[in-house]
Amino acid sequence: MEVLLSFLFSPLSTAGLVSVFTLFGAALFYLNTRPTPIRPPIDLNQQTIGIKDGARRSVLMKDDSLVSYHYDDTRTLYDAFQKGLKLSGNGPCLGWRTKGKPYQWLKYKQVSDRAEHLGSGLLHRGLKPQPDQFIGIFAQNRPEWIICEQACYTYSMVAVPLYDTLGPEALVYIINRADISVVLCDKPVKAETLLENCEKKLTPGLKHIIVMDTFDAALVERGSKCSVDVLSMAEVETMGKDNLQKPVPPKPDDISIVCFTSGTTGDPKGAMLTHENVLSDAAAVIKVLESTYTPSPEDTSISFLPLAHMFERVVQTVIFHVGGRVGFFQGDIRLLPDDMKTLQPTIFPVVPRLLNRVYDKVQSGAQSPFKKWLLNFAVERKFAEVKQGIMRNNSIWDRLIFHKVQESLGGRVRIMVTGAAPISPSVLNFLRACLGCQIFEAYGQTECTAGCTFTVPGDWTSGHVGAPIPCNVVKLVDVEEMNYFASNGEGEVCVKGKNVFVGYLKDPERTAEALDPDGWLHTGDIGKWLPSGVLKIIDRKKNIFKLAQGEYIAPEKIENVYVRSSPVAQVFVHGDSLQSCLVGVVVPDPEVLPGFADKLGVSGSLEDLCNNQEVKKAILSDLMRLGREAGLKSFEQVKDLHLHPDQFTIENGLLTPTLKAKRADLTKFFKPQIDSLYARLQ
Repeated sequence: MEVLLSFLFSPLSTAGLVSVFTLFGAALFYLNTRPTPIRPPIDLNQQTIGIKDGARRSVLMKDDSLVSYHYDDTRTLYDAFQKGLKLSGNGPCLGWRTKGKPYQWLKYKQVSDRAEHLGSGLLHRGLKPQPDQFIGIFAQNRPEWIICEQACYTYSMVAVPLYDTLGPEALVYIINRADISVVLCDKPVKAETLLENCEKKLTPGLKHIIVMDTFDAALVERGSKCSVDVLSMAEVETMGKDNLQKPVPPKPDDISIVCFTSGTTGDPKGAMLTHENVLSDAAAVIKVLESTYTPSPEDTSISFLPLAHMFERVVQTVIFHVGGRVGFFQGDIRLLPDDMKTLQPTIFPVVPRLLNRVYDKVQSGAQSPFKKWLLNFAVERKFAEVKQGIMRNNSIWDRLIFHKVQESLGGRVRIMVTGAAPISPSVLNFLRACLGCQIFEAYGQTECTAGCTFTVPGDWTSGHVGAPIPCNVVKLVDVEEMNYFASNGEGEVCVKGKNVFVGYLKDPERTAEALDPDGWLHTGDIGKWLPSGVLKIIDRKKNIFKLAQGEYIAPEKIENVYVRSSPVAQVFVHGDSLQSCLVGVVVPDPEVLPGFADKLGVSGSLEDLCNNQEVKKAILSDLMRLGREAGLKSFEQVKDLHLHPDQFTIENGLLTPTLKAKRADLTKFFKPQIDSLYARLQ
């Protein structure tokens, strides 16, 4: 890059001109020497097969059945790990590191043995090897998390992840709801949180706390005062090794994990997922990928997305399934780039928020007009290849421009999978060009294990979530009150298949709301079939409300439009049946807002800019423009805004652990500002 710029900005001699033409001649050579394109394994227009009741199937299996597993001898998560042990030749399995140090690795047999020792230790303490024995895991991503999980599966017990950010009230609710008597946690501070609840007699069933890190005798003494045994994980493993019991493998229809989803309102819901649910979802992803990519023992994934969420769980299931390795980040997201460079992963599960940061980083590196032009030109050339099914990282543009961002991800990434939230098509197209690896977008929810649709290899269009995966079928059903009809190819997304959960733990009422009598999961999302047979999520059925005149409002749809505004980092749209219009709360992007305000002739601190009426008026105008371009109706546009300088976060209680807006809490938190906005509008 520097060589190219020096040529272009210095007086050109004859030799300089020759060098420039030589350079661009090399560029043309690379552009015309292209690898074989990746083509879709099936014709996208023929790829979905209509069957009765409007469902669609992504791939019709030879026996007309849905995928349940990948290998004939692998039908539970216990089987999958043991299969990985064999396929890897007892190779590296779980890796970790400390700052400035290389990764250290536990081999598959070490993990399997420690799982047996830990499980045997739990049985020695009085637990039962049965599918209604729930074990809490209260820890950040680390090798011991997987050892605890595998201990559960080795003896037919059930893992119940506890989020770091759920808060004490939710912890109490889950422990009591699942009758958890044992919680394994990573740090003494988490044990102290659990003991505080025990001391208040809020969790009478909790009898054992097992800590992964070292702790002092005071913690044991504190536990004994409230009849709770505090033990080290090493101690329990030694106990199990001395009293080793033969594995009691689970059955495919046994519950493997209860994943409590923190809803935007009400108590968490415990989604019960069987071994078949998880295995079928992982097997279906492998099936979709097999035309262009087959995961193998040579693959490495980095683990930083929460293990308590099923997206990360399914990714790791795929890795363990084939004998690959998983390296854990150091626990600090700020150190993730260093972990990536050290680990050099080949598989990178990611959320749109992080992809947006990568996009912003690349864009910010092109500050001068010429650099911006050159970056855009390079992206256009690379994306032209992507549209032909060519994915590579060895073109002239990669070597001149994109190599730094590729190296920042370790330099070996072959597959990226993004999910959990929508991603802008422009950002996705840009990154597919500059990163030189396959980027797949998935859609789903905990109740269908993780994914129910997945980008088809070879289809590099964006703005959709792909086709149904082969472990489930998908159909759209009418949502009359929102004018969506299946006859028009629009409606609520419903899923049925091997990956659909069996219900919420001890909650038949909410189970009946999610699962209809025929076994269809109603997601609450509104989808649209595109002509190629892929699904696009266009709206949200949940969280809809009426305005005073009777118009239905889906605020998340509006927020997804408004958040595209460059000075906007977060937005919350509010309205109710007592009001005739919408108002909003916007959290500006602290890096973009000063430059945005400077163009208006306004300067000051972030707080000053948030209080400036000219700035607010300009942001509101930009939101209106985006709304009109997106086809929002007049009553769907906000009429006034409050600018708030502080981000909505998990820590301040305004986002769920899955980064969704807690609408009831936001409404309560901003009630004075909302009331003031409506008062001014009257």
